Amino acid sequence: MKNRLLITVIAAVLLAGVAIGYTVLSGASPGETANSVPLDSGPRLMVLSNGKLSTVSRNDPGGPREVTEQLCDRVYSAAGTISCLRPVGALKAGELAVLDSDLKELRTVPLTGFPNRTRVSASGRMVAWTLFVDGHSYAANGFSTSTGILDTVTGTLVQSLEEFTVEGMQQRPADSNFWGVTFTADDNRFYATMSTGPHRYLIEGDFAAKHLKPLTGLDNVECPSLSPDGTRIAYKKAVDGDPQKGWRVSVLDLATHKITQLAETRTVDDQPAWIDDRTVAYGIQRDDGLNDVWSVPADGSGEAKVLVPEASSPAPLG
Repeated sequence: MKNRLLITVIAAVLLAGVAIGYTVLSGASPGETANSVPLDSGPRLMVLSNGKLSTVSRNDPGGPREVTEQLCDRVYSAAGTISCLRPVGALKAGELAVLDSDLKELRTVPLTGFPNRTRVSASGRMVAWTLFVDGHSYAANGFSTSTGILDTVTGTLVQSLEEFTVEGMQQRPADSNFWGVTFTADDNRFYATMSTGPHRYLIEGDFAAKHLKPLTGLDNVECPSLSPDGTRIAYKKAVDGDPQKGWRVSVLDLATHKITQLAETRTVDDQPAWIDDRTVAYGIQRDDGLNDVWSVPADGSGEAKVLVPEASSPAPLG
């Protein structure tokens, strides 16, 4: 087992209620509330605004947004299931909170580490997360991650993909790490990144069989995100195979293994999200420390544009 970051929990704080007020950020201060609006109403995008779960119109993502009091470090949603990785605080450890579309808390899972990635399967059944348990960057040496999956229907909880067998490896390498799960349409299979030594492989997982298979010839694939049509994976690709040089957003065709480098030329340290079959979104931190959500065409054409200013962790809704 790898060394784990020791977190002393001074007090466990359970959030028994969920705030239902919303703030409209269009000529209004963050403290003002508007009438309650269903979180999944209309074609919208879910984002985090200063750490608060929020939604914006997909037709006007830079316009007014509804902001809840629900705090998350990372968030994702699909089919009415919301995965919220709650932040680690001075008096509490982090946790996964599974919420419904009305922000009702369905389940929490205590977590040890710092929230980094989360995904929900298209059906809303499966929830995955990745934590840093040592280090805070995929470009650093000696970082350590923990990646788990929850089946919200059966209640089956896998705390770490280290519990799975890895095809072709009689013994899992001691330095292996897993991160960035993305689910297929059948809810059982998924893709993720596995690192060992200098290699970062795309792996295919079987949840029921607790089995992982590194895909031949697909090295340097990090934080995969499967397209809605299931044919392509958007991911971050280390420049010259060296994460310390940064990452470029790319798209892999699963049938042909053709790689298309997208029009975003800056480094992107995020798990891309598909807004639709043609558009990929991701967060980039600004010089002032704030984040913006950007988008770029998935076919390599066009240019990167700000999708949602002062936001992060995008997920399409409806």
